[in-house]
Amino acid sequence: MMPTEPSPERIPLPPVAEEPQVPEEPPAPQYRWYHKVSAVLFITLCLDIGLFLLICPWTEYWDNFTAFVHGLRPYLDNMYARGAISGLGVVNLYISLGEVFRLRRFSGQ
Repeated sequence: MMPTEPSPERIPLPPVAEEPQVPEEPPAPQYRWYHKVSAVLFITLCLDIGLFLLICPWTEYWDNFTAFVHGLRPYLDNMYARGAISGLGVVNLYISLGEVFRLRRFSGQ
């Protein structure tokens, strides 16, 4: 025996699609003076460290520094090591430049 088709009264209707609700935007964060000062200090620190690491390995001060560290002198006199240290300086400069552009987050107030 074959099952009979359900009567139209028994067929459940699909749920009515509701309009999607637009999520409310969260309130803008409230920045205080110490947030701004810490951002500027972080930029200054990264800029100083970056310039130091970029320039110092190629000056004569680097040779005087390596004189104090006898065990590491062969490695620190290597041009590849100096280039790697300068590369770290470039990374610090990139971070400080990115943070300068992120300072715009404070301008909304």
